[in-house]
Amino acid sequence: MSLSYLGFHAVFLCPPILVLGWLTYRRVGLSQTRRRWRRRVGTGLAIIVALAVVYTTPWTNLLIPRGVWWYGEGVVRGTIWHTPLEEYLFFVLQPILTALVLVLVGFRLSASDRSSRVELRLPRRHRIAGATAGLAVTVVGWALLGPGSTETYYLGALLLWAGPILALQWAVGATYLWANRRLVALAIGLPTLYLWLADRIALERGLWHISETHTTGYALAGLPLEEALFFLVTNAFVVQGIVLYAWVVERADELPSLVDLRRMGRRSSWLAQKVQREREPEPEPELEPEPNPDADLTDAP
Repeated sequence: MSLSYLGFHAVFLCPPILVLGWLTYRRVGLSQTRRRWRRRVGTGLAIIVALAVVYTTPWTNLLIPRGVWWYGEGVVRGTIWHTPLEEYLFFVLQPILTALVLVLVGFRLSASDRSSRVELRLPRRHRIAGATAGLAVTVVGWALLGPGSTETYYLGALLLWAGPILALQWAVGATYLWANRRLVALAIGLPTLYLWLADRIALERGLWHISETHTTGYALAGLPLEEALFFLVTNAFVVQGIVLYAWVVERADELPSLVDLRRMGRRSSWLAQKVQREREPEPEPELEPEPNPDADLTDAP
């Protein structure tokens, strides 16, 4: 039985998302005490999904025309630019899957957690170290894209693409991520292992093909190294992004700039409401009826 890319989503992504969503609902519920926490995770996920689509689209549309990977005949229903519609859908479904795993493995943010007490005012050396590590990934990717390095093209393009995001996340909160390293590692590792399995099945069934010319030839459990690294990196983007977003929002009062920004938001909202009220026309006053002298004469005896 042949499987399309949309069928791949129906088999490997949608069912676990539905199951994990149900388990998340059972565990978290709709209690008012967790309402703010749910909103932060949901907002962080929405931001991650939007960034995934915006940031990944140019990258895939650069690599597909170069023949780094291609799709089997009749597997996709259509494309936007060079990327299949189903690939864009994957940009949305993968973060949702990974975010649900993050919640289920125990992600919480409360004052009782020691890790949540990590201040936003991290030592400068911590931020420099995080940014340097991410930029080092970028430099390695750039070097692998040098002249005559055809077999490292996919790996180099992946590292060059991933490095700036990792540098930003690690510069913002490498210390906090390290304080939550077990949670972060588990939330990244579980969906990564699952997607490795799903991707290997898709490759074996011919849904897509990875170029031997543009890859190193190294494999991990039968999966090309570059593919395995892609899922590892993208899941790291999602987990680190949501964890850091919730942490920054939770401790925003520590940074005057964030406090001022939040106050500006409240003031602008108040000003908009005031302007709207001023634009509304004032109701015309009701006029009292003038006395009729003829009516008085008629009523006289």
